[in-house]
Amino acid sequence: MSLKSVGFPKLALGVAAALLLAGSASAAEVKVMISGGLTAAYKALIPEYEHASGNTVVTAYGPSMGTTQNAIPVRLERGEPVDVLILVGYALDDLIKKGKAVADSKVDLVRSPIAIAVRAGAPKPDIGSVDALKRTLLAAKSVAYSDSASGVYVSTEMFSKLGIADEMKDKAKMIPATPVGEIVAKGEAEIGFQQMSELMPVSGIDIVGPLPAEVQKITVFSAGVSATSKEPDAAKSLIKFLSSQQAAPVLVKSGLDPVQAGGKT
Repeated sequence: MSLKSVGFPKLALGVAAALLLAGSASAAEVKVMISGGLTAAYKALIPEYEHASGNTVVTAYGPSMGTTQNAIPVRLERGEPVDVLILVGYALDDLIKKGKAVADSKVDLVRSPIAIAVRAGAPKPDIGSVDALKRTLLAAKSVAYSDSASGVYVSTEMFSKLGIADEMKDKAKMIPATPVGEIVAKGEAEIGFQQMSELMPVSGIDIVGPLPAEVQKITVFSAGVSATSKEPDAAKSLIKFLSSQQAAPVLVKSGLDPVQAGGKT
């Protein structure tokens, strides 16, 4: 499934958006670090923000956690400049505790469910119930999960909840840095787990569906201003835009559930 096929709607920003972005009085360069959960929607939204605000956005992509060189915490430890941090909510909380982000700038943007994908054209397994999911995983020859929030949950909690942790040890593997969907598309894993929004833009896979409610884990993605930001006002305007009603339809189209538009939780 390509990003184009997701069918992101064209935003009609107009006067409402101009008022929304009024806090950004002069053009600025806004540096963003963002994790995979919001990437597809973010790429569709940023040109609209740049057009309406006059600001330029420079983006670095990486996981919310982990030790790969592109992981957001690792980038920050290297001293890479950044104005806006967009990542898993509890990972942002950790950065706030470490003084890397401004505490009262945190805004919860979206809720994201975990989904399952198989290679395009492969039979779609039954995941319609907890028992069906358990049978599917036991029958699978190989399973892949990410090194970020969804993978941490799948590997440390979900397998145990299903009572199959021992059976999954040798055939379930964490995939660092690379989108899980790409591994599935190549046939290197029969089944892949990742955030729905991260699977949707990947070509060569079919999304089977979200996890059953009883074992689902909803991840909240949040945004905050970096403690070292050189453009805090522009950073706040971008966060306000991403949490606005104007941005919500694009977020929904990418498999995300927007938190109340414009509100902090």
